[in-house]
Amino acid sequence: MKKQFKKLLVTGGCGFIGTNFIRLLLKERQYEIINLDALTYAGNLENLSDLEDHPLYTFVKGRIEDEELISSLMKEVDAVVNFAAESHVDRSIKSAHPFIITNVLGTQVLLDCFRKAGCKGPFLHVSTDEVYGSLKEDDPPFREDDHLLPNSPYSASKASSDLLCRAAWKTFGLPVVITRCSNNYGPYQFPEKLIPLMIINCLQGRRLPIYGDGLNIRDWIFVDDHCRGVLAALEHGKAGGIYNLGGNCELTNLQVVETILTLLNKPRELIEFVDDRPGHDRRYAMDISLAQKELSWSPDVDFETGMERTVKWYLENQNWWQRILSGQYQTYYRDHYGKDL
Repeated sequence: MKKQFKKLLVTGGCGFIGTNFIRLLLKERQYEIINLDALTYAGNLENLSDLEDHPLYTFVKGRIEDEELISSLMKEVDAVVNFAAESHVDRSIKSAHPFIITNVLGTQVLLDCFRKAGCKGPFLHVSTDEVYGSLKEDDPPFREDDHLLPNSPYSASKASSDLLCRAAWKTFGLPVVITRCSNNYGPYQFPEKLIPLMIINCLQGRRLPIYGDGLNIRDWIFVDDHCRGVLAALEHGKAGGIYNLGGNCELTNLQVVETILTLLNKPRELIEFVDDRPGHDRRYAMDISLAQKELSWSPDVDFETGMERTVKWYLENQNWWQRILSGQYQTYYRDHYGKDL
């Protein structure tokens, strides 16, 4: 049975996945949406600038750990979708503090204020496959009842937030639903992530840095498929339920980069293998059978089609990413790779 609610608080809605999710909601549903975003480096108000006058959409600038603000917003909504998170592994290795503040403390503030406001829910918490740790080559894919064995400060902070959500369900009976997604790609993804970084470097004729031997395996899901899965979990997920959302698409990082080179007709010689990331997980894979069964959801977009759409978007929206590269991203790239873009 489809859950009944009218007004949603979407946190982190100016980020990559949040942006695409809000666009999906406004296209396919009539929910009122409050988009709360702190507009840190990866949150871009420009992503949704064309929606500023939409009658069902309101933007609020703020942080999820701001208890006073969150308390006031919870009085206005029925349900929550929590995308807000610090999400980059490399940044978490450099400093875990922002990840603890946002991903752990911020999630607890949301849960506390949701409960005190008497929201009917659901409270949908968006998490990651990285909480499960790493798989060996012949291991079966991650299942929702697998132990959490995070290997980076980022994934540890997300595992912590998952457990806080579970505790809120068990202790207070809050209607919490958790989704765990595999690696997303698609429009509006911040340039520090693998696929947009490689596309942009190709377009600028620059080297393509790949960690280690490039054979680390990830499951890839087009962002539209992930957003449809989140919406299905929001409307049909069981309280206390956890749902893996993956693309049934295991590829090495090297295969992903080679796909980009082919689509942009660039030489393989652009690839540059760099020192591996500390604690780099070798393989992720997702068992999505539970989401297929209980949510009637499956990914629709195959990797070839999704990559064609993604490359096309970055080609057609060069002003978007050039504005990012001309500012704060220059500093990140220089700090991380020891050279300028």
